[in-house]
Amino acid sequence: MTDKTPDLEAAYDLKTPEDSRHLYASWAEDYDSSFADAQDYRLHVRTARAFAEAGGQGPVLDVGAGTGLCGAALSGLGVGPLDATDISPEMLARAGEKAVYRQLIEADLTKGLPMAPESYAGILSSGTFTTGHVGPEALEALLPVAKPGALFAISINAAHYRAAGFAAKLEALSRRAIRDLRLPEVRIYGDKAQGEHKDDIALIALFEKV
Repeated sequence: MTDKTPDLEAAYDLKTPEDSRHLYASWAEDYDSSFADAQDYRLHVRTARAFAEAGGQGPVLDVGAGTGLCGAALSGLGVGPLDATDISPEMLARAGEKAVYRQLIEADLTKGLPMAPESYAGILSSGTFTTGHVGPEALEALLPVAKPGALFAISINAAHYRAAGFAAKLEALSRRAIRDLRLPEVRIYGDKAQGEHKDDIALIALFEKV
């Protein structure tokens, strides 16, 4: 990946885990202000709310936690304890400043997670499972660290849900590993968003581990 200004288009252009590390190392310092606030990004709030309203409980693992926006939203809804995992140590450092996580765990999801089996009653992820970031095959890596009956809330950009293989993967998992799959639609951005992505939609995959 060549050096690019950290922004949404650069994020959609990611191809490898090393690309992700490089981009988010340079974006971590002002991600919340230059992107989340400036673009009225709301997906983290809507993912956290969907998890809480579906009865989600802790302990929760926030996957691809970034600067901790989703964890902070979930903590504000009274759900915890929370752990964060992300491929970028710089983003995790910013997440730690929000003081809502008990652990910050650097990990590459495409290589599996280092936590003990069946550690979590909930798995949360906002903005990570999409084109250029983490594909549908990585959903398998989340299952071992979840307890039986654990609730998942995984946001997936609606434009990529079928094209990138998420639909097929979740349908396959529904036959052997997960149950009660629901796919509510939410807007990724708020009313103040500008640009070509301002009306983008996400599906929040809500399901339980068998």
